[in-house]
Amino acid sequence: MPREFYSASEAAHTLGISLDTLRRWDRQGRIKTKRDASNRRIVTAKEIDRLRGQHAEHQMSARNRFSGIVRDVRVEGLMAQVEMVVTEPAVLTAIVTADAVEELGIKPGNHVVAVIKSTSVMVEH
Repeated sequence: MPREFYSASEAAHTLGISLDTLRRWDRQGRIKTKRDASNRRIVTAKEIDRLRGQHAEHQMSARNRFSGIVRDVRVEGLMAQVEMVVTEPAVLTAIVTADAVEELGIKPGNHVVAVIKSTSVMVEH
């Protein structure tokens, strides 16, 4: 079951920003945070999705989708490795063709969606 709230540091990591940036955005009203019982900032999963531009509809049909921020892209010959940080927080690494990386314009900092189907991982941009 997906989590409803994330700590400020988890939210910052998921959004690909620093904790200081998250705090600054909170002061500026760019992100909506709440406070837990210990008065620490927490961020709802819906707010993270809003900032990452989550869309209700998707082009591809698949049950397992992991939306995240690209952390690293390594291209070697015909293959490319795309490393992304997903909401949980966790890191997912996909091995795709170098052509796909070029065609989709995947670069560190991009928002992408990993679509998991059977034993394959596809990356949307």
